[in-house]
Amino acid sequence: LRPPTVIGQFHTLFFGSIRMFFLGVLGFAVYGNEALHFSCDPDKREVNLFCYNQFRPITPQVFWALQLVIVLVPGAFFHLYAACKSIKQEDILQKSSYTGFYIFSVFLRIVLEVVAFWLQIQLFGFKVNAIYMCDVGALEKKFNITRCMVPEH
Repeated sequence: LRPPTVIGQFHTLFFGSIRMFFLGVLGFAVYGNEALHFSCDPDKREVNLFCYNQFRPITPQVFWALQLVIVLVPGAFFHLYAACKSIKQEDILQKSSYTGFYIFSVFLRIVLEVVAFWLQIQLFGFKVNAIYMCDVGALEKKFNITRCMVPEH
């Protein structure tokens, strides 16, 4: 079953195929394994990993993959519903209940995109400082702030 409109077909193609390409190729090419290049003073493996997890609770690649899956779910539910009910493409825009369900799935996609964009700004921001001040007090059982170098800030 294809989406009912040309805009819907373009949306599915763009947000499915093109975004997966950008996520897979460019996301990992730009960020790679950032944790390997994140270094703190003192340069101990456990301190570096502890501070990196504070600096990035979720990596951009994982966030974008999760975003892609979540945004595509409403459309997948609509297509699954249409396939189970054997709804023809022409019927989607002619029956108000099918049209309403389709419009709701598109609206939900848009809302999820906006929420993901806001969450991305909250998690990653637009500016990354070269130095990250990490609180390793929980790791060393005392209050201690460690300076960490952010790779390719």
